[in-house]
Amino acid sequence: MLSRIFRTTEVSAHCDLPCGVYDPAQARIEAESIKAIIAKVADNDDPDFRTRAVVIKEQRSELVKHHLWVLWTDYFKPPHFEKYPQLHTLFNEATKLAGASGTKGEFDAGKADELLAKIDEIAAIFKETKAA
Repeated sequence: MLSRIFRTTEVSAHCDLPCGVYDPAQARIEAESIKAIIAKVADNDDPDFRTRAVVIKEQRSELVKHHLWVLWTDYFKPPHFEKYPQLHTLFNEATKLAGASGTKGEFDAGKADELLAKIDEIAAIFKETKAA
């Protein structure tokens, strides 16, 4: 009975307030970490180290996606998408590169480089919008 009266809805956000602090650098730092992990795994045969590296790389890949999604859904507005029609495609491609067929699921330095390049393209547009 009380659950019908006092319904709660769980929500989540970049932070607890709409702070207005956004920066693609957060995604880039995580992507750089992924690339470094891939390099370290290539030089290490220790199974315990490799297991830890897989877990951390997957976590960092999820963080990349999270930071990109926050920019995509919270920072960029319809006027940005009108001025930069490639933005939706860039975000889609970048988040896929951080996903299961990208850095989350593979130890491919090339995928990490592609992810960093997409983040850099997004960052360039972000910088232009901040300057406007």
